[in-house]
Amino acid sequence: MTLQGNLVRIGVLGCGNVGAALVQLIDAQSDAIAARTGLRLQVSTVAVRNLSRDRSVNVATGILTRDAHAVVNDPDIDLVVEVIGGIEPARELISTAIANGKPVVTANKELLANVGTELYAAADAAGVDLLFEAAVAGGIPLIRALRESLRGEPIRRVMGIVNGTTNFILTKMTEEGADYGSALAEAQALGFAERDPTADVEGFDAGAKVAIMATIAFGVKVVAGDVYHEGISRVTAHDIAVAKRLGYVVKLLGIAEQDAGSGEVAVRVHPAMVPLTHPLASVRESYNAVFIEGAAVGSLMFYGRGAGGMPTASAVLGDVIDAAVNLSKGTAGSLGSFGRATIRPIDETSAEYLLSLDVADRPGVLHAVTGVFARHGVSIRAAEQEGNAPDARLVFITHEAKESSVQATMRELRGLDVVRNVGGLMRVIGG
Repeated sequence: MTLQGNLVRIGVLGCGNVGAALVQLIDAQSDAIAARTGLRLQVSTVAVRNLSRDRSVNVATGILTRDAHAVVNDPDIDLVVEVIGGIEPARELISTAIANGKPVVTANKELLANVGTELYAAADAAGVDLLFEAAVAGGIPLIRALRESLRGEPIRRVMGIVNGTTNFILTKMTEEGADYGSALAEAQALGFAERDPTADVEGFDAGAKVAIMATIAFGVKVVAGDVYHEGISRVTAHDIAVAKRLGYVVKLLGIAEQDAGSGEVAVRVHPAMVPLTHPLASVRESYNAVFIEGAAVGSLMFYGRGAGGMPTASAVLGDVIDAAVNLSKGTAGSLGSFGRATIRPIDETSAEYLLSLDVADRPGVLHAVTGVFARHGVSIRAAEQEGNAPDARLVFITHEAKESSVQATMRELRGLDVVRNVGGLMRVIGG
C-alpha cells in the first residue's frame, strides 16, 4: 500500500474514552507532527456502535459510520486504529485490515493476550506494522522498550503494578486504614473501578498484560490462560497492618520470569508484600510501574499513568506516527518468530512467604507448629506472637521456599487441634 502524497488517512474503530481522546490529540498535534515527520495525519472515518450518542469530542460531520468492516476494506484508508476491545469482532477486523495491506495500531490487551502471536505472524507475512504500546500500562512506553531497546537483552524478570484500580484500593487500605469494601466503593465512585470490578480485583486484567509482557520479553508464546491469578478481594486490614509493621507494603503484582537454565517461564498475578525500600513500594493511587531485570542492563523501572483516555491515547498516537512513517518509507517493524513456551506451574515457583495462624495459647503450641514447617522443609526466617491467652496469633515469615511445600505446610497446619484458623498466605517479593 502506498500513500497519496504526505496525507495519512486513518480509520478509527471505536470512539469511547480512548478513541475520542485520540481524535482530539490528532487534531491538536497535526501541525507539529507534520513539521517533524513531513506527514499529515487525518482521521477519515470513525466506526461506532451508536451514531446518536453524545461524545466527548467533536467529530467532523460525515465521518461516523456503524460499518466497521467497510472501514478496514476501504482502499482510501491507509492505517487502522482498533480501540473497541474484546476478541471478536476485533480479531476479524484487524486480520482483514492486515490482509488488505494496512498497518494496524491497537490497545486491545484481551485480544493480544489470547491470539497475539497469530496476528503478529500475519502482520509480518503481509509486511505491515502491528503496534500495541497502549495494550499494557497505558501511557507508559514499556512495549517499545521491550521490543526494540531491550531486544538483545537476556531479560530475567518483568514485574510490576499493571492495574491502577487495585493499586488505588490498596493505597486507600494502607494509608487511610480503609477496609477492602469501602476502598472498592470509593474507586467505583471515582470511576477507577467498573460496576463489575471482577476483571480488575481478581487479577484477570493484570494477567492479560503479563501474558503480553512475557511473550515480548522472552520471545515465546504465552497466553492469558497460562497466567496464575490471585486477586485482592481477600486482602484484609490485618494483612495490611502486619505488612506495614514488618516494613512492607502490599501490592498486586504481575510477574513474568524465565529460568536461565531450563528456559521455563513462570507467569503469575497475586498480592505480595514488597519491602518499603523497593522502588515499587512507593507507587501510589492509580499509577502503574514495571520493573525489568536483565542480565546485562541490571534493573530498570518504568512509571506513569497506566490507564485513562488521554495517557492511553498518547501511546496510541505514538504508534500511529511510527506506523505512518514506516508506511511512507515502505517498511515495517517485525517482532520475529515466537517459540513454544514451557510454563512453570505455580507449585514449582519459589518465594518467601508470610503466614498467620490463630492458635490456642498454651505450652507446646509453638513446638507443634514449627514441627510442621520442618517436616515440609520450610525454614522460618522470623516469627512473632500477637495477643495472649486464651487465644493468640502467630505470624511467620519464611526463607525462600517452594510453593508446593508451603501449601502442604498450610494443609497440615489446618489439621492441628491447637490451630484455630490458618489465615491468608502472602508472598514476599523484591527483597
